[in-house]
Amino acid sequence: MTCNTNWPEIKRELARGEEAQNRPDIVARVFRAKLVALKKKIMEEQIFGEVAAFIYVVEFQKRGLPHAHFLIILKTPHKIINRADFDRFVCAEIPSVTNAELRASVLKHMMHGPCSKLDPECSCMHHKKTKGHCKYGYPKEFTTETTNNSDGYPEYRRRNNGEKATIRKQELDNRWVIPYNPYMMSLFDCHLNVEVCSTIQAVKYLYKYVYKGHDKISFNVTAADTPQVIDEIEHFQSGRWVSPCEAMWRIYGIDLYEMQPPVIPLQIHLPNMQSIQIRPHEDLENVISNEKRTRTPLTEWDTKDRTWFKRKTKLLVIGRLVFVAPAEGERYYLRLLLQHVRGPKSYVDLKTVYGVVCATFQEAALQLRLLEADNTVEMCLDEAIVVQMPFALRRLFATILIFCQPKDLGSLWEKYYSALSEDYMHQFPNNAHKIRELTYRSIEQILEAMGRSMKSFGLNHLSEQVDIEILRMRDIVDALEAPIPDDCIACIGGTSKTFLYNALYAEVHLMGKIVLPTATSGIAASNIPSGRTNHSRFKLPVDLDASLSCDVPKQGSLAALLREAALLI
Repeated sequence: MTCNTNWPEIKRELARGEEAQNRPDIVARVFRAKLVALKKKIMEEQIFGEVAAFIYVVEFQKRGLPHAHFLIILKTPHKIINRADFDRFVCAEIPSVTNAELRASVLKHMMHGPCSKLDPECSCMHHKKTKGHCKYGYPKEFTTETTNNSDGYPEYRRRNNGEKATIRKQELDNRWVIPYNPYMMSLFDCHLNVEVCSTIQAVKYLYKYVYKGHDKISFNVTAADTPQVIDEIEHFQSGRWVSPCEAMWRIYGIDLYEMQPPVIPLQIHLPNMQSIQIRPHEDLENVISNEKRTRTPLTEWDTKDRTWFKRKTKLLVIGRLVFVAPAEGERYYLRLLLQHVRGPKSYVDLKTVYGVVCATFQEAALQLRLLEADNTVEMCLDEAIVVQMPFALRRLFATILIFCQPKDLGSLWEKYYSALSEDYMHQFPNNAHKIRELTYRSIEQILEAMGRSMKSFGLNHLSEQVDIEILRMRDIVDALEAPIPDDCIACIGGTSKTFLYNALYAEVHLMGKIVLPTATSGIAASNIPSGRTNHSRFKLPVDLDASLSCDVPKQGSLAALLREAALLI
């Protein structure tokens, strides 16, 4: 839902000749009132059905207008799962002229574009992944009935019934309509997109969109007539645009998000490993010696009095244990015990198995036979699939390979392959080979950073290894694409180590060879282009060894530089 500056509630509060952009206070307060009305329609009047849970987040466009994203989860009897329900709640067609008010709202707020061939310069055409196509998929295809799509969203009915309208000097039909709810559209008269998530596949991406936070940008400002000096402190700055509407929203103290039922993250920490908040005016020793301050919700449920008590009300609050990766060792086994041991009141209770206190949480989990099979690994991955993005899942998969020693790695790969490669499936929907190779290579790069490889786990057969671009490590790609500073190319004279290293870097790089400059400290590495510390080893595929060969001439400046560098080293 996006604010409409032509709402009567805003117009009547403006002085003569005044525009809405000059009164961000009015815009913010009116949009807040509309947001409350929308929430009331959804939650109390249940226009879509009985709601089990919802969350909304308020954001602000670059031009300053506030807009909100709602995610609504209906209770099972009210879920919108069939085509008749889709058409009852969502429409993607231009209303007929008999409904003039609704038609005017839809044509004003819910028509996309024009883009594609009608306007190749439209902003939606310049997305790097769509390559000359609208990133939202417009114009859509005509269809006589609503159908389910493979990406989790329905393909709404768009009949070729002759309805057309002139929008921004172009004649548009039903293929350009953004889905909307007719009742809500008539009521609020603003851009109000309504979509149905018909499968579980899209839920994770919806939550990611809701929780993504504010847009930020990295930028640097340099003078055109002065040489660029690399300064890591001044080179990049984090910038954020705060519009007047957002400023007023925050001044008024209006909530930027709301979630029902509330979810309380339950922290997990080992004994005496909890975080303690210390105020600037407090004494460190007094805080540490205060037993009440060292207690946490893991050991004491009442956060005010820090004491145990039986819940008296039936207030619906969801408690969720924070995610812990297997690589965290004892903390992971503590979480495993918290999931299976009923009614523990202390760490000792968790370690006690059949009357015997175990030395570690891992030993207690072994005694309870929670680690005998791979089901704990699968439980971990099953939980992570719901809340983690594909790259995080691949990192978790690599961690499991190294630290958990699962038995049947091939079956584990096949079972979770679709989740591990989900982002590549969206990026390359019709290239199964590339999806598999990119997924394999992503996990391989994570393992390489830990000193291992897919081959060491017997999983190298999963990759055909035919695409040289896929085989290349990230360090190699960065090295080949790194720019050569002009001052390194123009090195004339000088005998210092930094001068020699820069000259060698430029000379070898100009030959098209791979250069990976390393040093023992960050200060030394910063003096060399693309320099890095030697905290990790570089392992190169066999096919790329040829790129490292360097035929050094016997005579000339390069040979002299090499001899001088060898003496200095």
